[in-house]
Amino acid sequence: MVDKDAARTALRTFLGTRRARVDPESCGLVVGTRRRVTGLRREEVALLAGISAEYYVRLERGLATGPSPSVVDAVAGALRLGEDERAHLGRLLAELTPEARKRRRRPVTEVVSTGVQVVLDAMPTLPAVVQNARLDLLSTNALGRVLYAPLFDLEGGPNSARFLFLDEHRARRLFPQWEQLADDTVGLLRIEAGRHPDDQAIHELIGQLSTRSAPFRTRWARNDVRAHNAGVKLFAHHLVGELVLPYENLLVDAAADHTMTVFAPAPGSPAHDALQLLASWAAGRTTGAPGPG
Repeated sequence: MVDKDAARTALRTFLGTRRARVDPESCGLVVGTRRRVTGLRREEVALLAGISAEYYVRLERGLATGPSPSVVDAVAGALRLGEDERAHLGRLLAELTPEARKRRRRPVTEVVSTGVQVVLDAMPTLPAVVQNARLDLLSTNALGRVLYAPLFDLEGGPNSARFLFLDEHRARRLFPQWEQLADDTVGLLRIEAGRHPDDQAIHELIGQLSTRSAPFRTRWARNDVRAHNAGVKLFAHHLVGELVLPYENLLVDAAADHTMTVFAPAPGSPAHDALQLLASWAAGRTTGAPGPG
């Protein structure tokens, strides 16, 4: 069953951090010299959204009953929320509905299906991995395992977030754009925590990272969110050097929140040629034949 207090806290914290980053003067508001509040006050958000201050306070505290889409859009506009943030706000509000409070999250498998594994293995020249929403690395094809090899040394199983923040030295070597990747990873976990405030596993992961990593704690406090979109990831592989790899994210099991990430550089590009070299090397390891130098 959804923890109502946890859902309200998540909503209040998110809206509070969004208010704090908006400059009142940029909204046309007159700011006095004795102002002590960073960003917008609650009543200022209400003014900009065209709703009563009392109603906005109730909304931020998670006490408003079923705000209409127009009200949510008005609040999002006043707070200058991006697309990912607007979607996150909608999910946080949805977790406070009577339907959500009665819902029990059904257990899901953390093993990929046979069909998904067949698809993975059918792409021998493209690295592909499957992760769940907590960023546990559930399965890979041969080339994906070569690309993500350092993650498999982690105690407790491979997980992208734990690798980034608890094995930071090696993570920075593998991912030259560590700072951006760290921001994106925390944003993904923030979305997952908002979608499933009753998921004990995500709370345990966040607790572990918060306790052991100052860079994670700093980012988590920002309350930023990121959707799991397509993009480009930079790797520094010890065998072939720097790889600039475009990737696509494909939802392969909606019930279990499993996403397949496929790295697909353009044919003829340096990254494509380097992957062919890696694929040849991986095949050589499997067969026992010597791979390329």
